[in-house]
Amino acid sequence: MGIPGTSPRFRLAAAQAPAPTRRRALGIAGAGLLAAGAGFASAPAASASAVSAEGRAEQGDRPPADGRIDTHHHALPRAMRDWAITMGLLPEEGGPDWARWSLCETLEVMEANHIAAGVASAPVPSIAFRDRAVAAEGVRVCNESLADLVADHPTRFGFFANVAMAHVDLSIEQAAYALDELGADGIIMMTTTEGRYLGDPEFAPLFEELNRRRAVVFVHPQGLPEGGTELPGVPDFIADYPLDTTRAALNLISSGTLDRCPDLSIILSHGGGFLPYAAGRAASAGRQGEGPDEAAVQRALRRFFYDTALPLSPYATPTLLAAADPARILYGTDWPARPAGEVGVITQDLDRDPALDRRTRRRISRDNALRLLPRLTARLGARTSEEREPGCAT
Repeated sequence: MGIPGTSPRFRLAAAQAPAPTRRRALGIAGAGLLAAGAGFASAPAASASAVSAEGRAEQGDRPPADGRIDTHHHALPRAMRDWAITMGLLPEEGGPDWARWSLCETLEVMEANHIAAGVASAPVPSIAFRDRAVAAEGVRVCNESLADLVADHPTRFGFFANVAMAHVDLSIEQAAYALDELGADGIIMMTTTEGRYLGDPEFAPLFEELNRRRAVVFVHPQGLPEGGTELPGVPDFIADYPLDTTRAALNLISSGTLDRCPDLSIILSHGGGFLPYAAGRAASAGRQGEGPDEAAVQRALRRFFYDTALPLSPYATPTLLAAADPARILYGTDWPARPAGEVGVITQDLDRDPALDRRTRRRISRDNALRLLPRLTARLGARTSEEREPGCAT
């Protein structure tokens, strides 16, 4: 796939390097800014598989037959990392383990967990794109580097493109370029921009355009906009991130954005946060005139897509299955925020989850994503199990 306006390997032009004052303005906490925005853990990654170095590249370009589709799958190609270092968002040396993302290790993790394809995304904190010039350059670097990854490995990756939500007119242009020219599978949106959640009226033109395009939107948390309360031994990604996703979902419901955009497909990270569990409370408040409309909450529960990167567990799965349409639950690992060894653990736990029968597990692992993401499906030449096995037993 050709990428207009860039070489197959996107180059950061030295002339475009920002002034030091701009780097300082964006580099709040330096590497911590990107780490906080992505919710990336810094635990060292365990060995993922025994794939040999000689066979890794060849095997890596052949997706496992009927393998999983990972919709919560992050990547940091070299051009993107170089840009983050130039901006002062990552240090040149050291930093969190995820910042040393490598394609070889990613393919090993995919092979070890029978993942046919990952839909790559880069959850850059919205503050990084506050300056318009930085937003124009940074979003282009992010999206074109991910498009290059897909061009090089078309049957192993798709991608969700970034947009600069702080500049709505620019974000509409960026979405159009990513979807029309770069072949993105959808758009990633962080839950908030300058303290405003996604249902804020300022973002309405972007949502209207994406609805017109029948686009997929992947909603990713970045922590509570007012800041979390530090608890000893409890990192913010354990509770604050799911709450951030829950807030974003409720805001999309209460603002009417979800109902005004009926053709938009919205994926909520981490199993929808606490939304499935707290939906009854929201509905009760609505009946009292103190919250979102009860009927709107019920519609939204069946309308949203949810990934399994909470991760799901015997505690969470029954609630999600009761609240959501099982055809809208998607496999997600949160790699490399979650290191290789843990990706294996949560994937095995999903396979053994007693709440999931064979058909539902198959739909979550693969079929639901194939129906949602037609470009990736076309590259894989894939069909769902139900297309091959009509009337298969549950």
